Amino acid sequence: MGNTSVRNIKLGVFVLAGLLFLIILLYVIGKNQNLFGDNFQLSARFPNVQGLTAGNNIRFSGIQAGTVREITVLNDTTIEVVMLIKSSLKKHIRKNALASIGTDGLVGNKVVNIIPVRGNAATVQDGDILACQETFDTDRLLQKLAKTSEDISDIAADLKITMHRISNSKVIWELLEDKSLPENIRTSATNIQLATAHARDMTHALNLMVTDIKAGKGSLGAFITDTSLAANLNLAIEKIRQVGDEAYELAGNLNMTVGNLYNEVNTGKGPVAALLKDSVMAANIANSLQNIEKGTTSFNELLEAARHNILFRGYFRKQERQKKKAR
Repeated sequence: MGNTSVRNIKLGVFVLAGLLFLIILLYVIGKNQNLFGDNFQLSARFPNVQGLTAGNNIRFSGIQAGTVREITVLNDTTIEVVMLIKSSLKKHIRKNALASIGTDGLVGNKVVNIIPVRGNAATVQDGDILACQETFDTDRLLQKLAKTSEDISDIAADLKITMHRISNSKVIWELLEDKSLPENIRTSATNIQLATAHARDMTHALNLMVTDIKAGKGSLGAFITDTSLAANLNLAIEKIRQVGDEAYELAGNLNMTVGNLYNEVNTGKGPVAALLKDSVMAANIANSLQNIEKGTTSFNELLEAARHNILFRGYFRKQERQKKKAR
């Protein structure tokens, strides 16, 4: 009978201890999930929650601020996350704060980070919806890292092949073992330096020349800056154009005249053809020219005889005196 009582007492103590442990465990879990205490509710809408689940932590500036209460799919592009936040942080969170989904560590559980933004804004109220910030997807980062690793592996393989070719190349080793190569490189560097100095001097001289020309110095500067010279050049060009037009017109007239003469000669019509082809007319013209020449000679002899004649001598002397006075 006594043993039974002891066992019952032990069983009762064990049951009480279990219940106490269960109550403490429930209290700790409820406190961690913000089931107890004063809380308020905020929401945020994301296009992708990246595996976030109800019960995940909420952090404000790295401080534990609450937990995710509910996740609701509004449509195919929007998911609403309802958050329970400690009321003690309400006065610190403003309406312009941003919500983003992160990771607790590199590959830990998902968390919602509330990021404060500088600027004047009112504090949040119960039920407000925070704007979301583009989240950083660790899966995408890992994919990029994998792709980068593959690229690095390919580059290493190509580099290995290149180094193998270099090590087996006799030409490269002969070039590296050439003792005159450093001296040639130094000489080339000196020549490049001299060429650079000459180019700098030439550029400076060209700059001075351009400055003088802009200032109107020298014949070229006067030529460029003299406005009257430009007007004279325009006038000369206009005259040259007019002369060219007249020459073009004259050439056209000459071409027409030569064409007419060519037609007259070929057809045998007109005075030119008669003059060139009629031998009788040509002989008459020659005789006429000889007669005119003889008549001119006879007239000159008669005029000279009249000058010495006593009747006309006074007239010719008077004419000579008047010519002398006129000079």
